[in-house]
Amino acid sequence: MNGPAGGAAARLPAWVVREVNGSTVGRVEFVAVRTLADAVLDTGTVVIDVEYSSLNYKDALASQGQRGVVRTLPHVPGIDCAGAVSSDAAGGFSAGEKVLVTGYGLGSDQWGGYSGRVCVPAEWVVRLPAGMTTRQAMLYGTAGFTAAQCVDAVLRHGATASAGPLLVTGATGGVGVLAVAILAKLGFEVVAMSGKPAWRDALLALGAAEVVGREALAGDDRPLLKARYAGGVDTVGGAPLSALLRSTSHRGCVACCGLVAGADLPMTVHPFILRGVTLAGIDSAKCPREPRLRIWRQLAGPWRVDLPDAWVTTVDLDGLPSRIEQMLAGKALGRTLVRPTSAAMPDD
Repeated sequence: MNGPAGGAAARLPAWVVREVNGSTVGRVEFVAVRTLADAVLDTGTVVIDVEYSSLNYKDALASQGQRGVVRTLPHVPGIDCAGAVSSDAAGGFSAGEKVLVTGYGLGSDQWGGYSGRVCVPAEWVVRLPAGMTTRQAMLYGTAGFTAAQCVDAVLRHGATASAGPLLVTGATGGVGVLAVAILAKLGFEVVAMSGKPAWRDALLALGAAEVVGREALAGDDRPLLKARYAGGVDTVGGAPLSALLRSTSHRGCVACCGLVAGADLPMTVHPFILRGVTLAGIDSAKCPREPRLRIWRQLAGPWRVDLPDAWVTTVDLDGLPSRIEQMLAGKALGRTLVRPTSAAMPDD
């Protein structure tokens, strides 16, 4: 299904990206909601009334209509959401149950969480773990789920707090800040790398043992560098990832999940064949269901972190344009919650 579903008379606010006079434009629209009987739905499709979504880099790109992220226009971004079940054609979920969705095709292959309602296959839907609210679920969102997968990969490789520091690149971004917080909570010595020195104290308060600038991984092209880190979480890719891998100690693991610094990896195979370093790729969208459920239980339990207010921004649909602009300019720090509401909501 390509759009929201529900009662025929209702209209719901949505952030709709369209091509207008040769330009891609995103704006709040009030979408006429189709009846389920008129929609082409697969068996088991779940209709969710969205309470929160979040802003991720992929959403910012989708809001620009970027090909490879968005298949067709018009489109509604939002690659994650949390809310209450309105209905489930297959009966697997009860009306009113609190659930979340991250990844799969939400916000890319089909309309996403920047609308008052979404309609998704049942296998995409995760019941909120006990004690987790919809707001907390989207404080994590895709970014937190990705950060937790990175942590899980490093732990499963055998990382221990006594082995040495772990480096987190892009530490003020959505994935980075949550990776720092989770690893620090688990007792690791975390080195946070960021190009935003004004946030040094905030990163230290979050649990980082040390904060370094981007120059810490710059300017040395040797095949192997001094082994300074036991591993890490890389959220940026490119040259910083290459330098981190070349600076990782014997049998260390680096989990990689981003490419804002570049998709190329300029390096040799020396770290892999001389130090046995492992590069663990994280593909958040297609994570299988069993580990997906396990990770969310961890985030609700022993890995739970509550970000200070300084790291969280909440906007409605009207506030999305400025926040998207900040994210594309590298100025959106921490996590951004999105409420699918608008002050311009018309009376029915």
